[in-house]
Amino acid sequence: MTSFSDLGLIEPLLRALTAEGYAAPTPIQVQAIPPLLLGRDMLGIAQTGTGKTAAFALPILQRLAANRIKAAPRCPRVLVLSPTRELAVQIAEGFSTYGKHLGFKRAVIYGGVGQGPQVSAMNAGPDILVATPGRLLDLMNQRHVNLQHVEVLVLDEADRMLDMGFIRDVKVVVSKIGAARQTLMFSATMPEAVMSLAKGILKDYERIEVTPPSTTVERIEQRVMFVARDDKRRLLTELLSDKSVTRALVFTRTKHAANRVAEQLIKSGVSADAIHGNKSQNARQRSLSDFKAGKARVLVATDIAARGIDVDGISHVINYELPVDPGSYVHRIGRTARAGACGAAISFCDADEVDDLRAIERNMRQTITVDTTHAFHAAHIATRSERSGSSRPSGRPNGGQRPPQGNRNGRGGRGGSGGGGGRPWENRSRAA
Repeated sequence: MTSFSDLGLIEPLLRALTAEGYAAPTPIQVQAIPPLLLGRDMLGIAQTGTGKTAAFALPILQRLAANRIKAAPRCPRVLVLSPTRELAVQIAEGFSTYGKHLGFKRAVIYGGVGQGPQVSAMNAGPDILVATPGRLLDLMNQRHVNLQHVEVLVLDEADRMLDMGFIRDVKVVVSKIGAARQTLMFSATMPEAVMSLAKGILKDYERIEVTPPSTTVERIEQRVMFVARDDKRRLLTELLSDKSVTRALVFTRTKHAANRVAEQLIKSGVSADAIHGNKSQNARQRSLSDFKAGKARVLVATDIAARGIDVDGISHVINYELPVDPGSYVHRIGRTARAGACGAAISFCDADEVDDLRAIERNMRQTITVDTTHAFHAAHIATRSERSGSSRPSGRPNGGQRPPQGNRNGRGGRGGSGGGGGRPWENRSRAA
């Protein structure tokens, strides 16, 4: 097995990784770190949760350590562009964690909050700047940020920047950086517009692709529960009464539904919060921080608001409402089973969602096991689904086959009640 030392990382980085409990690199780190240490440009196709942040942060920190130049005020040496505030904060935390023995300064800038502290951070001369495109352009136009000394540029989650309308802003930012730079670009998918951007900004680049969605899906115990719409709330409360559900991400289609579900859970005695686009940036960050810290056991989210959530130890993803877009299903359930761990995905399906379920199964080219063991099983909806050729009924998920175990501490278990269907697996692994 490859170790971090085999990848050529320096001792301060290895010491930080050891302190965090990271014993072995993930596939993307094995593929990305050596060419990045050589200064190559890179196009990486990978989901969040694969260890992607460490894959670029570690070689960047090593590059800075090899040439210790004091960053001038407002002139960062490294720029990482992120589509969302939440992801930007997580990336910056990663740089702090891995580089804690190296002493580099970092700054994080994003919209939705006052710019005063961010301007002060830039005046302090950060080595590393992590930013969202909109606020970055604002501060650049006010001459609070100068990108002429950027040595390394990272575009993270480029497809999401495209979805959120940031590509034009990204192109403006890139035009302000000198050509003598190392450029890294990561994306979960590769639509034509993203590929066109890559060809325009990368030179003689290394292309890597790791952990296709199917690989992640294979590690997730998937179940569908047919239930009347009016019974969904009680079914959710019943599932969350199982203590093996240590940390759950619940998806709804709308902001209103997210609020309603979270309020209902709180009334039932479940520590829960909601995150969606109508909340302020500060409120969203508080909700995410509480979820990461375990203050909220359940986070209810919409698809858009959940982008950028990269939290260790999500044991369960629950689709309270199925997504209209079949592709969103894989992105939702991929929030569990991170980096080799196992996880559980439970989907509620009411009478109006049978066609959505069928579309999801066609997209995945697999049938999701039906769990009939819960108290709210709606046989008439299940019958309709069977007639449409969707889903396989079973008393035990995955046809009775036990999914593979987590790989960090050799544990992974099933607990609680629920009859022959058992309870989903806990996610116990972690990636750097």
